[in-house]
Amino acid sequence: MNQSRRYVNWLLLFIPVATFLFALFLGRYGIRVFDTVRVLLGLDGPTDVFRALILRVRLPRVLAAACVGANLAVVGASFQGLFRNPLVDSRILGVSSGAAFGAALALLLTSQGMLIQASAFAFAMVAIGLVMLVGMRFGSSTLVLVIGGILVGALFNSLLGLIKYVADPLSTLPAITYWLLGSLNATQWSDLPPLLSITGLGLSFFMLLRWRLNLLTVSDTEAMAMGIRVRLLRTILVSVGTLMVAASVALAGTIGWIGLVVPHVARAWVGPDHGRLIPASAALGATTLILLDTVARTVLPSEIPLGVLTGLIGVPAFFLLFLRFLRARGEAR
Repeated sequence: MNQSRRYVNWLLLFIPVATFLFALFLGRYGIRVFDTVRVLLGLDGPTDVFRALILRVRLPRVLAAACVGANLAVVGASFQGLFRNPLVDSRILGVSSGAAFGAALALLLTSQGMLIQASAFAFAMVAIGLVMLVGMRFGSSTLVLVIGGILVGALFNSLLGLIKYVADPLSTLPAITYWLLGSLNATQWSDLPPLLSITGLGLSFFMLLRWRLNLLTVSDTEAMAMGIRVRLLRTILVSVGTLMVAASVALAGTIGWIGLVVPHVARAWVGPDHGRLIPASAALGATTLILLDTVARTVLPSEIPLGVLTGLIGVPAFFLLFLRFLRARGEAR
């Protein structure tokens, strides 16, 4: 391993850890860095209020932000290679639309947080199940899966519109609208075990199959000539990626642009090899969402929805990346 690659690897390890610690002591109630470290190490010193603030409020929220950001970025990077399309992200198969409908339906019927998350996760899996049925019937080519995802997403968006139409405009409709904008403000320790488990298993799975992902970036004919069972592998990769996105959306709501912009930044940094692209995307995705969540809860007196922040930052970031791509091809000045 050459010196520059070793430097990049250490930097990708340092940035998320530093951002994680930074987010713990930064907030409306400021806590010194050394007090934060004492709390994390279980040492005496900080007051019980500060200890509770870090361990019960900020720590689960920052952990959730890291997992959600890593999931969306890794799935976006994998899907961009899998579908051989740089404009693809984790929402391409209608998973977010299914989760949004599930959460809205639960909010219409109940106000319990666990039921809302369970319903969002369940309908996200229903959405990908419908896409998989289309793939089984008409072939699991990238075109069929993308068209199936667009149709399923449109179906659930229509159903979501129906839920909004019948919802109480004074209570239920604002709750649905706020959930759709994305937020981590209600995160508790009880929400984390499913997310942490799926994140760990999903990231390990994509790392184990990193070289097969490289082969799927070529045509199906070439991949099959190399001994790859393209349809089976594509179905498995899509299913695992969908599971990661569903767990993230069920907890945080619909958060866009992370799965589209972050993989491009990671690819520009470490190259297209998925062996390096996946961990780089995970590190940068976790860092990005931790930073955005910290901004969301500290800049204004009332919290800014994460979906709003990701859009405000993601659109100009993607535009700059697109201009760089055009300049590299000699199509822009």
